[in-house]
Amino acid sequence: MTSAAHAAHEPLIRVIKRGEVPSTRRKIAVRLAAIALALVIDALFIYFVTGLNPLSVYGVMIGGTFSTSMRFSWAMRDLASLLLIGIALAPAFKMRFWNIGAEGQVLMGALATAAVMVNLGGRVSSWLLFAAMLAASILAGALWGFIPAWFKARFGTNETLFTLMMNYVAIQIVACCVNIWRGQASGLGKLNMKTKAGWFPQLFGQRYTINLIVVVVLMVLVFCYLRYSKQGYEIAVVGESENTARYAGINVGRVIIRTMILSGALCGLTGFLIVGGRDQTISTGTAGGNGFTAIIVAWLAKFNTFTMALISFLLIFLEKGAAEIASAYNLNDYASDIIAGIILFCILGSEFFINYKVVLRGHHKEVR
Repeated sequence: MTSAAHAAHEPLIRVIKRGEVPSTRRKIAVRLAAIALALVIDALFIYFVTGLNPLSVYGVMIGGTFSTSMRFSWAMRDLASLLLIGIALAPAFKMRFWNIGAEGQVLMGALATAAVMVNLGGRVSSWLLFAAMLAASILAGALWGFIPAWFKARFGTNETLFTLMMNYVAIQIVACCVNIWRGQASGLGKLNMKTKAGWFPQLFGQRYTINLIVVVVLMVLVFCYLRYSKQGYEIAVVGESENTARYAGINVGRVIIRTMILSGALCGLTGFLIVGGRDQTISTGTAGGNGFTAIIVAWLAKFNTFTMALISFLLIFLEKGAAEIASAYNLNDYASDIIAGIILFCILGSEFFINYKVVLRGHHKEVR
């Protein structure tokens, strides 16, 4: 075939994976460019659709997190829950086990925590109560992670569907228990309201300060576990190729089960921190959808727990900013969510240009 005929059959645009690993400078540049593009698109949307001044809207959006110390504190409170779930997902995702069940694992950990508070609150010492709450939450989350891992290792089931369906099972179990506990009341309310048994003590004026401390410690520990431990190495090898792992003498089934027990246990721990340190109650909405949002956190961070902290903060900032825009300008939630969503969409889209390149027909020019 002549070069002219070959060129005629060649597609106008081709997308190919980059052969080289992008430098850190390039990654930062692409992401900054994505944010700048998002701000421009948002400005056009704000001006032409809402008729507002884009700069004023951006100012209000920033104020949703930074205008007062209390708002910043609330952002840190929500950041702790989202970040810890992202940390919990990192080992499983690095192993290419797509754990979509974090929402259910958090709920089961929260339910176990609440059950201990309801049944032991005021009957045992505070430290024994906290120890029982912690153990129950970790065991419940670990069990909810073990079940799909065992079926995957034993029967090769699809972990995405399995873990997703277990979310709905967890929701119904929580709904059933909450209905039993509340009796004839219209709502469950705060657990142990009179005695405050099982409520975290206040540090620096807030109960969720302990949540932040635990998350920072786990962020370091999980990073070191994945980067430097033998178990972390096995997770990486299984994630790259199960056949290679088996050839290297790694028991793939054992790694899958062990890693998912860890992932579920950390999600269960999140439930403990939410119930004891943030909400002091439980409902089917305790996880707040963070089990799904954390998937974005883990994926964008490439399982680096320190990068997860930055991405988690960005997502919380967008959430708070959207709510503040809706309140300040009396916009419906859809308009404010579109503004935040455009920024997130562009950031997610930037990952494409980091890992792939677009080549035009003819002279093989790259569209950077």
